[in-house]
This record gives sequence, C-alpha cells and structure tokens, in this order.
Amino acid sequence: MRILTVAVCLLVAGCGGSGGNGGNGVSSSVPQSSEVSSQQSQSSLSSASSESSQMASSDASVSSSTSSSSLQSSESSRSSVSTSASSVFSSSQASSDQPQSSSSSSSFSSAETSSSTSSEPVAGLSARPSNTSCLAGESPQPEYGVELQRVYGDLSFSQPVDMRLPPDDSTSWYLAEQSGRILRFANQPNVDQASVFADLRNQVNNSANEAGLLSFAFHPQFASNGEVYVFYQTDEPGGGCCDSLLSRFSTDGSGSLDLASEQVLIRFTAPYRSKNHFGGRVGFGDDGYLYLSIGDGGSAGDPDNRAQNTANLWGSMIRIDVNGGSPYAIPNSNPFADQSGFLCNTDTQMLQKASAGGDCPEVYAWGLRNPWRWSFDRATGELWLADVGQGNWEEINKIQRGGNYGWRLREGAHCYNPANNCDTGGLIDPVAEEPQPDFQSITGGFRYRGSAIASLQGKYVYGDFVTGPLHALKANDAGGWDQEVLMANTGQNIASFAEDHNGELYMLSFSGGIFQLVESDQSAGVINAPAAQLSDTGCVDAANPRLPAPGLIPYSVNAPFWSDGAQKKRWMALPDNKNLNVSANQDWTVPPGSVLVKNFYLSDQLIETRLLKHHTDGVWAGYTYAWNEAGTDAGLVEGGAVRQRQGQDWIYPSGSDCMQCHTEAAGRALGLETVQLNSNVLYPSSGIEGHQVTTLKSIGALSGSTTDAKLADPADQNALLQDRARAYLHTNCAQCHQPGGGTNVDMDLRWHTSFADMQLCNRPPQNGDMGLSDATLLKPGDSDSSILVSRMALRDHAQQMPPVGSNQIDTQGKILLSAWIDSLSRCTD
Repeated sequence: MRILTVAVCLLVAGCGGSGGNGGNGVSSSVPQSSEVSSQQSQSSLSSASSESSQMASSDASVSSSTSSSSLQSSESSRSSVSTSASSVFSSSQASSDQPQSSSSSSSFSSAETSSSTSSEPVAGLSARPSNTSCLAGESPQPEYGVELQRVYGDLSFSQPVDMRLPPDDSTSWYLAEQSGRILRFANQPNVDQASVFADLRNQVNNSANEAGLLSFAFHPQFASNGEVYVFYQTDEPGGGCCDSLLSRFSTDGSGSLDLASEQVLIRFTAPYRSKNHFGGRVGFGDDGYLYLSIGDGGSAGDPDNRAQNTANLWGSMIRIDVNGGSPYAIPNSNPFADQSGFLCNTDTQMLQKASAGGDCPEVYAWGLRNPWRWSFDRATGELWLADVGQGNWEEINKIQRGGNYGWRLREGAHCYNPANNCDTGGLIDPVAEEPQPDFQSITGGFRYRGSAIASLQGKYVYGDFVTGPLHALKANDAGGWDQEVLMANTGQNIASFAEDHNGELYMLSFSGGIFQLVESDQSAGVINAPAAQLSDTGCVDAANPRLPAPGLIPYSVNAPFWSDGAQKKRWMALPDNKNLNVSANQDWTVPPGSVLVKNFYLSDQLIETRLLKHHTDGVWAGYTYAWNEAGTDAGLVEGGAVRQRQGQDWIYPSGSDCMQCHTEAAGRALGLETVQLNSNVLYPSSGIEGHQVTTLKSIGALSGSTTDAKLADPADQNALLQDRARAYLHTNCAQCHQPGGGTNVDMDLRWHTSFADMQLCNRPPQNGDMGLSDATLLKPGDSDSSILVSRMALRDHAQQMPPVGSNQIDTQGKILLSAWIDSLSRCTD
C-alpha cells in the first residue's frame, strides 16, 4: 500500500502530483507529449504574478496584451506583511546572484515578507455576498445499490490500518493505528469512547510512510489463551528504520496486551535499509495456521529479484503453525516443508538457506510485490489478495499453495523485467487487474457474504488508497470475473476493510473514519447526480456561464502550480453563515456545502471549469466541465478525457483523478491557506483591490488567527532563489510529500520544513535511479545527478513528474529547481 506504497509527486510514479497546494485539481492518464517551448513556459510562470488582475476581471476572457500591465499592477500593489517563521536556509545556500537577507534567522525569506509599504491592508468588500445557488449537497450515490454510511461517528482515530472482532465475540471492535496503538471500543452505534488495548508506540518505528503497526490477529482460541499476533516495524540494531517483526503477545489480568510477554517469531531487516514494501497483513485460516503477507522489501523494481527467490521470505505469503515447535512449526503441506531443518525467521538463517541452495519452509506462495491486504472467503475458504503494482497495473489474485504470482518477471499479467518475452512458465495469472493511474495503491477487501445488500452477494469488494474508488468483482458465466464500479469516488483514502461475524463489510479511511457498506435505492438511479451542463450548476450566471454566480468570492494564490501553460481564475462559494477556519498549521478548513470554482484558459480561450465540492455528507469530489468551441456553455466530462485544445492535448480529469492530489493530509482544498492568500486581489463588485485575508475576515467568512507569512512567486526574479524554489515545491509537490501524504518516501516538501528535515539532500532514491550514476534525490551543486530534477524532464513515462495530469514539461520550473540545487553547497541549514 502507499501509506504504504503509493508513488506520487516529484519522486515516485503514481499519485497525481500536479495538483499542488495552489488548489488545482488533477487529471487523468498522460498521453504522448511534446515539450512546451520555453516561451510558453515562461509565460505560464509569469501568469502567477498577473493572476490577481486576471481573476478580478468580470469578463472571463484573458487578454495577453494586458499581461504586462497586470504584472506591474499586481507587483506594485502587494501589501506589506512580515513573518516570524524561522529561516529555512542560511544565506550561504542562497544563489549568489540573488539579494541576500540581512538576517538569515529572522524570517522565512525576503520574498515571502515582501517589501514594506506604509499602507495598511485594505478590505475589498464591505459585506459578505449571499450564496444560495452554488452549494454542494450530499454526494452522488451510484446505481449499483451500495453506499457508505459513517458509523461510530463519535469516535475518531489516527491513521487506522486494521480492525477486527475477536473470534466468537461481537461485543467489541479492536482497531490498530499505524503509530502503534490498538484501541478497543464497544460495538454500539452511539459509542463515544475507546480504551487502549495495547500501546506499542515506544517500540514501533513509523518514521517511514509504509512502516508502523501494520496488522494484528487474534488466536482462534483467544478467549481461553489470550494470544494476539502483531506485525510491525521497529528500530534496527543501532537505530534507524526498519526491522520487521512478527510477534506473539498475551493479555494480562486486566484484559489488555501485556507488552512484557512479547515473543518475536520472525525478525528481519529491510534490504539496503529500504523503507517500503513491507506488506502486510496477518491472520488465521480455517486450517488454524497463521498467514502473513510480506512485500519484496523495496526499492523500485525489486532490484535483487527477492520475490522470485524462495530462499528468503520477501515477496511472499508465509504460513506457519504457531501451536507447535519453537518459535513455531511448519505445516506438513507447505510447499517446502521438507526443508524445515532450520527456519528462515532471521536474516542470518535466510542467508544460510540461500548459500545452501535451499528454500524457506515458511513460504506458502511467492512472486508478490507489496501485498497490503488479503482475506479468506468465509464461504469457500479461498484466499483473495490484492497486490500493489509498480507503475502500470494493480492486481487481484487468488492465492494457491506453491503458487508463483510473477513479480518481478511480470507486473500483473504483463512483462516487467524483461520488458518483453518474459518467461511465463509456471506463473499464475491474476484474477483481475486495475490500470494506473485509475488505481494507484490497491486495497484488498472481502467477498461479500452478508445479508443486508442483496446486489453485492458473492462479489469481491476492493478499493484504492490514493484515488478512492470502490469496485467489485462479479463471477461471470465463462468462469471469469467482471469488474463493477460501486462508487467512482468515495472521497476517502481507503486504508483497509473489515468484516463482522455476520459478513457485513466496513471500510477504514486513513483520515480516521469508519464506514459501513449499506444498501442504497437502486430504483432512483444515480441520486444527487451532478448537473450535465455548467449553466445548471448554480455556480455561474445561467444567462452567461462565463461569469460567476453573484454569491461567489474571487481569490488568487501567491504561488500557482504548473497546469500545462494554462492561466486560471478562482472563486469560492461558501454556504451562508458558514465560515472558513484557520487551523494550527495555517491551512484553512472548508465547511461542508462549499464549492471551489476554477476556470482554465489556453491562449485566451476558456477551455475548462472545475468544481471541487465538499459535500454535506463529508465527501470531497471533483467535477470537470469542458467548454464548447463557441464558448457558450460547458458539459460535464465523466470518467476523464484527453482532447485537442489550442494545439495541445488537454487533460480533463475524472473525479478520482482530482482526489489524487487533493489529499487529506493537505486539507483537500489546497490553495486555501494563509501563505497562499496573503496578497491582494481586485474585487469586481466593489472595484477595490483588497487584501484577501483581511477581506475574508472583515466580512465574517474567515475565523481564526492568521500569520503574516506568504509564499514567494516562483516567477518573481526579485525574490530569493531559495524561496522561489521552496514555494514551487510546496505548491506542486507537498500535497503528497508531507507526513500522511500517502507516498512511500519520507520527503516533506512543505515551505516551512527546514532543509535538513526535508529528507532530500544526498538521500538515495527508493524508486529507481533513472540510469544516473551516483543518483540522489538532491545532490548539492549537481542538479544533473538529482532525481528531483531529472523526473521533471519526462513525459509519457512511468517515472515522469508530475506522474499524471500533465503532458507539457515545465521548462522554467525545471530551470528554477536546477539553479537552486546548483547553488547549494551542503546539506545543513
């Protein structure tokens, strides 16, 4: 998985990294591309400075002849703001051709504090406009008869990854958080508190995005023996991440887990100190044996072909008998049970097996990449497993004893290494595949055997951690499986599924919620379906859809992200009497019912309008409308599309594409944060160029304390090079590359993160070196050896950055980051 193995943003192929904290939606699969000219790229970067004037215009057309004057007006009118944020760089790290700050520790940058003026910030509006038309009601529900219902809503959890009921006991749920806690709460609708069953946070190492407490399982005789099995990552000897442990615990007299009772059954270290592809789920089968799925250990492409090497446990499903032997016994029916003279439960023993030419007796099946979630079908006993793909295919398998599922020879049913004519002899085909980027990190579920949802009976339910759809497999008359879309976009990072003793299914959202799959009314078709035409959405003037509805408030951002050369205008539509709220990290939370509206222009032509809705049932969803050639209206694009517009392939994103970048970690509404809106914009209804934060507070639309920090404009040649580069990374990448952002690397590219804590400098890549000698994520003084830059120059490639949503290279952005990296001399602040 891509808490867990998602590949995103600047360094990993997978998640849609083009969205950025500038607030743009992202988009669908990347077509064949052509490199944008430097003139076009520079124009697009420069549009960042002119956006305030462009957005303020009541006429939706964008005239290139006004760009120069708009730039001058915008730059000259920016209000003075100061910041108390600590410096991210020392002056020695700034480019020599950039102005130096007089005090490297006093502020984030001179670019972000701007120049001092004597004027005070001015409000651009005297009253809040009433918005009664552009509102997000409940999210659309599909016609397949299934919807998600929030349950145990008075409880909230931190990054839940597994949830179980004890055997033969339905009174209490147990839920694991990635940080190391297992919580217990009553299986009652109105439960409002949970107790701590186990707190392993002092021994769990979750410093890597895919590491932590990943799974746990109750012994079938838990009621009498109190045994619990836990799979987690911990420190390596001498510190650092990560050793993987499968441990047995017992409960104490109070019914909680006794940490002192731990018996380590398996302990091994990630190869090359990789921090991804650990798997893994632990659970018991009806045979009484314990099963554990383990990934290939990283990094990209399984460089040592461990998943095809049965002399180690990486990339396999293992099966052991925890009721016999010490520390366990090998079931007689395991494929390599005849080699159980010594086990493979440590690195040393695995090396001994390999040197002796033997196979690990624990191995039940192999050839897996990163099997995050699996389950047994309670009706047939079949073992269903979803395996996270490398860059093109996610797959679902039915696991057989002694089966080889192909990785790294194949990804899904397709040759991977070698890329063509791979030997498929003896390999088991997947039951089904899901293509990237529609899926980015598949989360396996269960075959539904409950009674509450007739239309779901016997179907295998699964989802995706990054893009958020809910799908199912249905057996067909030909002996195969057909794929169904239950929900195109749940608006959630689907971390795991759970099954109660009646066979009813639950879904865990990584953001903390628990949802039950329930039956919806099929007869009504799609309930709350989005409007087919933009003019019918209530968010634009019905008579002239090129204009916003009266209740919308314009806004602009200081550091816009790359959108294939397009210019943009933005508006927010807030329900009356509901406010934006400033959080502790200066992100703004958006009230349910709100809609964010964005227009996209290429060569002065309006080509797309995107709506990002925070529905009243808590679901975030994106909708895209493509403008007709006459410019009279725009039609809803369902499922995404790529169309020729103004001489280039323009990507219209699907709803699931949008949510790849509008991550929960970044607050979903990416552009709405203090550092982006600490600037002026022209308010057409008043004719006043006012300060955005001041305006929103004065009209009662923004609550909470704000700072004066602001992002630099990446196109502002007068700003410090370091600040322009950091603003660019924050906008284009940090929505995924931050704690909880869903990547399989540890980078934190937010603007306020110190350089040392960005986890970039002289760090080896975890997802391929692109053929660069001595490649690192960022090498001071050497942009040519820095993966951060190299992937920006790719399009139509699995390792391109951004990975989806763009087919035009941001030449000026690449030049900017290259110049910044070349200016650096060391890895310290």
